[in-house]
Amino acid sequence: MAKKSISSTTVPDTVWLGQGRHLGPEPEQDVRRNLIALKAAGVLDGFLDLDPVEAARSTALHPRDESADPGPSARRLFEARWRVADDVTVRAQLTTYDPEGRRKDGEGVAWVLAAEAERAWAEHWPSPATMFWPDSDRVAWDHDTVPGVRLRTTNHLPKDDDELRRLLRDCTRQSWYIHVVVHEAMTPDARGQQPVSDFLPPSLRHRVVEHRGTPDQAQIADFAMKRELSVRMPRGGAVVLPMAGQSPAYDAERFTVRNVFLDGSAPTELLERIKDFAALPRPLPADAEPALTRLRKGWHLLTPDEELVHAQAMVTEYANALDAMTNSRDLYREAAETAHAALAEATGDDGVPGSPALGPAKEDGSALSALTKAFGRFRGPNK
Repeated sequence: MAKKSISSTTVPDTVWLGQGRHLGPEPEQDVRRNLIALKAAGVLDGFLDLDPVEAARSTALHPRDESADPGPSARRLFEARWRVADDVTVRAQLTTYDPEGRRKDGEGVAWVLAAEAERAWAEHWPSPATMFWPDSDRVAWDHDTVPGVRLRTTNHLPKDDDELRRLLRDCTRQSWYIHVVVHEAMTPDARGQQPVSDFLPPSLRHRVVEHRGTPDQAQIADFAMKRELSVRMPRGGAVVLPMAGQSPAYDAERFTVRNVFLDGSAPTELLERIKDFAALPRPLPADAEPALTRLRKGWHLLTPDEELVHAQAMVTEYANALDAMTNSRDLYREAAETAHAALAEATGDDGVPGSPALGPAKEDGSALSALTKAFGRFRGPNK
């Protein structure tokens, strides 16, 4: 699969990004139910459910900004606003999309989520994903864009070497998430099968995808990761995979854990490595830039104060436009009056141009000279 382009910029520390696929029958209905429930519970300050075409036409903050258009394949646009740490406002947009091209059965509906806070994001804040999607295993919203990969669970590595290497390439080049590979030294019991993400802070919980290698995959997983990503897979340990365009601050040894005990207890060392990795500067995926631009320039869910500021800005804009139209009208009228005066001077009061046969024409006496002289009065860059 083609490698996705990476922006030269990094993800702002105020921003939370996510994307995936919903495999259920009614994705938008799942979002609506969750938003309504959270608004009734006082978790959300407000939300909007918008048709993407109408939303693009009536963008509140930047009505002429085409970059706020979610695109022709957009199905629905949702906005939500909530507060964290008592007074920090978070704004978020979720857009659902029809898949590009011909879709195979079971690929589901694509979605993109962008959220931004008024200050740097804190890991203990609620996950923006759970503001839109219900945090329930019964709703299959959490599939990555990489086929066969899912959040909130463990994903077993393919047995085939070529498939494994392809998976590693796709996860590190296409996915927006942090990918962690854990090797099982021995087959864990039910407690050991619990995903590592369950122990992460809320804001990181839906940014991490966990892959598991079975006891007999230690060698094949180590070989594939060494060849594709220049990282090693320790037997009974774990490694946080680098992303495409990763910051030079990434060091494979730093993000490798030699021993992970899958006994149902929190893997403290691995959790710390994941947090450290999440704190590194992240390259902004090129396909994430439109979502961030739309969030900032295509926002509709205004507070009363924002509506007042917006109304005042629109009044000022319309007043400036009216002044420009009035000035333009006055300039055209002045130019027309001057032109009529010049024409009258050149032709005489009877409107008939003077004939050069009446006598020798002086240098400034001809009709052409008079007209040129008259128009010369209002020459200049603004005439």
